[in-house]
Amino acid sequence: MYFNGDPSTRKRVDLGGRSSKERDRQKLLEQTRLERNRRLWVKQQNASALIIQKWFRGRKAVEAEHSRVREQFYGTYGKHCQNVDRHSFGPDSEFLRQLLFFFNAQNNDDFTILVETCRLLLQNVRDSGDIVSLFAGVNYSTKHALVGYRVKQLALTCIWAIYQNRKQLKDQLVTVSRDSSLTATLLLEAVVLLIDPKLPWACKVVGYLLQKNAFALFREIVLTGKENTRSDNSIRNASPLERILSLMIPHIGQHPCICPNIDPQYSFSSQMLTIPLLWQLFPSLKEIFATQGLSQHYIHQMAQCVRNVLPNDVSVECPGYACLLGNTVETAGAALSHANCSFEMAIDLAAVTTFLLQALPPIKSSSPEIRQSSTMDEDDMALPDEMEIVLNKDLEQQIAHAMHSRFLLQLTSVLFGGISRVSNSNHGLDDKECNENKKWPSLPEQLSYLPGDVPGWLLPLAVFCPVYKYMLMLVGNEEFYEQEKPLSLKDVRCLIVILRQALWHLLWVNPVSHSNSVKLVKNTSPYNGNPVESIKQRVSLVASELLSQLQDWNNRQQFAPPSDFHADGVDDSFISQAIIDGTKANDIMKQAPFLVPFTTRVKIFNSQLLAIRQRQGSHGVFTRNRFRIRRDHILEDAYNQMSALSEEDLRGLIRVSFINEFGVEEAGIDGGGIFKDFMENITRAAFDVQYGLFKETSDHLLYPNPGSGMIHEQHLQFFHFLGTLLAKAMFEGILVDIPFATFFLSKLKQKYNYLNDLPSLDQELYRHLIFLKRYQGDISDLELYFVIVNNEYGEQTEEELLPGGRNQRVTNDNVIPFTHLVSNYRLNYQIRLQSSYFMRGFQQLIKKEWIDMFNEHELQLLISGSLDSLDIDDLRMHTNYAGGYHSEHFVIEMFWEVLKGFSLENQKNFLKFVTGCSRGPLLGFKYLEPVFCIQRAGGTASEEALDRLPTSATCMNLLKLPPYRSKEQLATKLLYSINADAGFDLS
Repeated sequence: MYFNGDPSTRKRVDLGGRSSKERDRQKLLEQTRLERNRRLWVKQQNASALIIQKWFRGRKAVEAEHSRVREQFYGTYGKHCQNVDRHSFGPDSEFLRQLLFFFNAQNNDDFTILVETCRLLLQNVRDSGDIVSLFAGVNYSTKHALVGYRVKQLALTCIWAIYQNRKQLKDQLVTVSRDSSLTATLLLEAVVLLIDPKLPWACKVVGYLLQKNAFALFREIVLTGKENTRSDNSIRNASPLERILSLMIPHIGQHPCICPNIDPQYSFSSQMLTIPLLWQLFPSLKEIFATQGLSQHYIHQMAQCVRNVLPNDVSVECPGYACLLGNTVETAGAALSHANCSFEMAIDLAAVTTFLLQALPPIKSSSPEIRQSSTMDEDDMALPDEMEIVLNKDLEQQIAHAMHSRFLLQLTSVLFGGISRVSNSNHGLDDKECNENKKWPSLPEQLSYLPGDVPGWLLPLAVFCPVYKYMLMLVGNEEFYEQEKPLSLKDVRCLIVILRQALWHLLWVNPVSHSNSVKLVKNTSPYNGNPVESIKQRVSLVASELLSQLQDWNNRQQFAPPSDFHADGVDDSFISQAIIDGTKANDIMKQAPFLVPFTTRVKIFNSQLLAIRQRQGSHGVFTRNRFRIRRDHILEDAYNQMSALSEEDLRGLIRVSFINEFGVEEAGIDGGGIFKDFMENITRAAFDVQYGLFKETSDHLLYPNPGSGMIHEQHLQFFHFLGTLLAKAMFEGILVDIPFATFFLSKLKQKYNYLNDLPSLDQELYRHLIFLKRYQGDISDLELYFVIVNNEYGEQTEEELLPGGRNQRVTNDNVIPFTHLVSNYRLNYQIRLQSSYFMRGFQQLIKKEWIDMFNEHELQLLISGSLDSLDIDDLRMHTNYAGGYHSEHFVIEMFWEVLKGFSLENQKNFLKFVTGCSRGPLLGFKYLEPVFCIQRAGGTASEEALDRLPTSATCMNLLKLPPYRSKEQLATKLLYSINADAGFDLS
């Protein structure tokens, strides 16, 4: 084919790789498939249309039959039941059969007829006193099937009619009224009459109602009516709805009751106990539910299936989990105090309570009061999600009041067989005493699948610990320490020993698979068929959480010696494992470091630092970083030179040369001693409150100055530098005299501070807030608003704690959020930037996992050592001698007597003079490196030698002591040297 000049005509090229015959075949198959699908769709459409037509015709036929029977009913009994008499309820009458057939709850005439029927029924029973003969005639046995059918249909119809018309009847639904002619009252009273337990059909009728999910209907009825409750307070009787529920809940499918078991999703527990503050509406129902038999059944039912059967929440502030928790624990005390309360009952109750506590809505700082009180920027320290539970106030009070100390003691008594009945002897608690006082119960039947070697305390601990942990969140310092709530401090000590023994057994003696053992999914129910390992993991997790919380309480105000938290059996093997990732010991250090004595943890910490220093030192022979520091400009020089170092350089050796006031380099070569002196002097200068970066509490403890930005333009960079400085001191094992406030030490552990931490900052403010919490009068009279006043350097500013806080008065309803907002502002928000930058500098050298091994009190010891007097006897025991001196030399004897007679300040000055640091080693002078040494100086005891002053070599911890002849002379010369402030010119 040749080009003919027409550009639109082009040769068609097939790139499909297939012949035209094959393409035609594929096209035909595709067309066939599409046609087949179209025919199938048409067929389905036609079939659906036929079904709809049949249903429509059937519905029309039914409606027509309903109308026919309704008209027949009107003709026989009257449109207003004016022709109904006693015989109309009998087995031979068509009255109930016709009514129950055509009744439509949304038809006003039908609804009126049903109400009148109930009125006539109640009237006839009152007149005759015999409901059985009213329905069955003279022989119930021959008519029981018919009677049973009609009665249960009538009862369900009454309930359904109320449910369908609940909005119109909302003012009558849960009301206790003197007017018995109210529509809802008549319908409900009829149901009460029909399910009387003395009647022969009671079980069948209640069973039928349960199968028809009656509790789900009652739930909606109650929720509709509860907001419109206007009961007559002078009437003490229960409402008809309350009496219906009281008659139904004893039907629990156990002998002699023959009611069938129902779907747990529609049970009383799921549908009714999840209604907020149910017992306020139905106090009589509460008393019936609290009886041991009923509560045990329903709580056991919840323990087995509560996870997946709860209905939708009533509201965000009233989640079903919280409502179920509040209603359950409010009645728990009665069940636990029952003489026949079983261990299984306590286990079920504790398991349900534990699950519901964990299922509560998250404790969020994003609540409106907290979220709006402060807007964080990228430089803010990340705050934790936890702050306070956002619940309906009344619901939160219900939970808090129900879970009081009596509840915990009752639960404890049943679970642990007498833990709270410890000996009243005056001697201290020990393991033996606690072991004798606890009588561990055997495993319940529900856990019969567990191997015989699994101890019976696993499950009690698994469910007890979260309950007690939650209760500790509800008490203040005064309640815990002075009022001894929720347990006496003596009982708490015994509990600590038990938890410690259990945790050590699970983590070390007979551990679960320890890899990532601390990562456990919450809400693990002991009844969901989990293997033994899962239960062990859960116990190890909840026990460690509770012990950690109890240690925090003990740190605030000691009620137990630290040794109560320490496990037996920590040996050299444990220490060697602890620094290796993935070992049992290493996992314990991450999950439960309090089990290990403080001195052992310090050794592990030092071993970790030493390993890094050794690795860092192997990179080079020569020191790369040498500082020239002017003593009168130590902070500025240190800041300029240290801030320029990388993280790698910071881990390496730093050597210092001091420049004295005359611009001359001081004598001495830095072998480590000068650097120690530098670190002590720089920290003393940098953390001095006069410099303005830190402030003091009333106890002279340091915390970041909220107004630091008003003094230093680069204050945040300085905080970063100070964090690095403190980390470098700890990294090198140098103790520095910096007493921090406890709440600020929590920042190093990245912990959030709460109201109970406020005393470590401002004891007076804490007392004022507690006063407000307990104030019995009208708080609004105090004219307080959601604002806080700052006064920094004479400049007074006012900060809103939440948007519009200047116009929002503090009242009795919002005083609790106010106290938390104030403490949050002072403890967290006000110093968030300073703390954030300090942490960034600190974490360049010190890992969080290392710090997490220590609590705040121990962390202060790690920074500064003991604040007590120096142990001169310990120093003497670990001193070497040279140059002719020995331990019994008369000069040495005089020296120790003189040193022991010095004041603490002069003893610290002496230690700094010899070692470069005024603090002794954290674990005692046994660990001083290199060992302390006294060397004879000046040769013989000539007059020339005796005129010499003592000198030192701090890099070797060496004192060069001339052989003085008297204690007076030795004391005078030594005091002059250590207080001369001559830098290293006497070294």
